[in-house]
Amino acid sequence: MELLILIFLPLVGALITSLLKGGSAKVSALGFALISLCVTIGLLTQFTPDATTQFAVNYPWIQQLGINFHAGIDGISMITVILTNVLMPLIILSSFKHEYKNANAFYALILFMQSGLLLVFTALDGFLFYIGWEAALIPIYFICAMWGGKDRIKVNMKFFVYTIAGSLFMLLGIIYLYLQNPAKNFDINAFYALNLDSYQQGWIFWAFFIAFAIKMPIFPFHTWQPDTYTEAPAPGTMLLSGIMLKMGIYGVIRWLLPIVPQGVNDWVCVAMILSVIGIVYASLIAFTQKDAKRLVAYSSIAHVGLISAGIFALSTQGLQGVMVQMLSHGINVIGLFFVLDIISSRLHTNKIEELGGLAKVAPKLAITFLIILLGTVALPGTNGFIGEFLLLFSVYNYNSWLGLIAGLTIIFGAVYMLRMYQKVMLGETNTLTISFTDIKGTEKGVLYTICVLIIVMGVYPKPILHLSEASVQHLLEQVNQKLTGVN
Repeated sequence: MELLILIFLPLVGALITSLLKGGSAKVSALGFALISLCVTIGLLTQFTPDATTQFAVNYPWIQQLGINFHAGIDGISMITVILTNVLMPLIILSSFKHEYKNANAFYALILFMQSGLLLVFTALDGFLFYIGWEAALIPIYFICAMWGGKDRIKVNMKFFVYTIAGSLFMLLGIIYLYLQNPAKNFDINAFYALNLDSYQQGWIFWAFFIAFAIKMPIFPFHTWQPDTYTEAPAPGTMLLSGIMLKMGIYGVIRWLLPIVPQGVNDWVCVAMILSVIGIVYASLIAFTQKDAKRLVAYSSIAHVGLISAGIFALSTQGLQGVMVQMLSHGINVIGLFFVLDIISSRLHTNKIEELGGLAKVAPKLAITFLIILLGTVALPGTNGFIGEFLLLFSVYNYNSWLGLIAGLTIIFGAVYMLRMYQKVMLGETNTLTISFTDIKGTEKGVLYTICVLIIVMGVYPKPILHLSEASVQHLLEQVNQKLTGVN
């Protein structure tokens, strides 16, 4: 019952919020997001960090097709549930300084998306997973299309075509698995138990991998991302970068690795090389960006490339690094985009060369921006350090040359992020920035919370690692056991 409340509470909130007008809509959305966070905390206090699936529900839904509403939480999905329900109140609160036309629809779509995300992260039925996948896509499409920038229609169409194409590949893979299942259902454990040969696993690997690679995104499936992040409204960019891309990461771990381990084993070299190419490519492109928002977008591609490489290293250290880094990246990236939104809303520009000297007129913003940036570049003592260390260690163990190249993400990231900070925050003010005002009200609330999370996670990451450790080890055991029995 607790899990049903967790999944459907945001949906109820979306319906109620859609009926409200004016400022009541944003207050309602924040209220439901905070209640969802409280439900998550309640589940966390009852959660046992072992390899079992807990809070499970399994109800017949479409019995003729073997579709059940089957959902549950283990250590891996608990990380993504925490990510979603911690970030959602911050994203909603960050939007309070804006006045959106049809605010009730805007905030209702955010809550609807939250429900879809939670369904993705808890579904144990393939068809239910697909429903959640699409349910999370539809709201963000309308958020970007209705409240985005001047080029939103063209950019959003590219985003929609990419993600729908990927979804169709995944749907074909799910249907094929269903047809191969003697029980004729979509249960994840039945999919895990299928005895598929190498050829079957190979094409299913690509059907799932393309869908997940587009969502993350990794090279060369990334081309929709920078434009979409730039044109989306600030909360939309935060939703996409902070939470939605984790759907792809989670999908690889939950649905790709255990179902087609031989397919992964056959194609892991290609996946690893694409991930590492993405790290270097995105970092080099980030150096050339004149728009701060696009720079952060390419930085995100580089960090996700490292996360992807950590997954395909197929080690406990790699997957544990992924768990920590999903949380850290989500926290850091919404902090970065929120800082840029504050600057843009006051000065109406994100052009790096037009800024400068903001630290002199906005010291609180400068300090919080620096803490978030240091977390992003993985300074020891911040949340980004432990995750990136584990990821680089795992990739290096897989292949020392790829590990060394992947390590460029930290070096390059530190250079282009600190260079951006220097140009935006330091130096002398100009005629544009001299009138800039420091953060206040809800802006302080969001940024101070993010900074606290960055420091606490950096100093004491053990609870997060402990939460997922048993589930990660169990998953790798499943993969290795299946590899020994593939035809």
